[in-house]
Amino acid sequence: MGYRAPAGYFAACMPRDSVPARPLIAIVDDDRSIRNALQNLLKAAGYFTVAFGSAATFLDSPLRASVVCLITDLQMPGMSGLELHEHLTVSGAAIPTIIITARAGELTGELARKAGITCLLTKPFPPDRLLECVHKMLAKAPPRLTIPRS
Repeated sequence: MGYRAPAGYFAACMPRDSVPARPLIAIVDDDRSIRNALQNLLKAAGYFTVAFGSAATFLDSPLRASVVCLITDLQMPGMSGLELHEHLTVSGAAIPTIIITARAGELTGELARKAGITCLLTKPFPPDRLLECVHKMLAKAPPRLTIPRS
């Protein structure tokens, strides 16, 4: 049996311009099963994701600066998804955001639109609808560091 290079070794040796990169999508939801389901869906669609159980852990993450699209639950302990989006916007680090919720009403939709949220999904939602929203968000995402393909 011969030597086997670690995953990503050859991509790391290539000039960055020659390695196609994937945008990083963050998922923030206090429900582990939702986080896992969203990660599996996005991974199957070819996206690179990172998941957090709360807004606070996302805000403390060094990966935050690389995130180009944020998917967050509306209702979470501590900081809500809408508050997270507003915090990022006010601090000058706005990230195109998709909010998912089990309790969408007219008021929630109106508040989301005023805050600059263009995708508000009510659980349960069709997987294709989330992928549509991700595509839309990536089209308007600011340029950031991306994760090289490995």
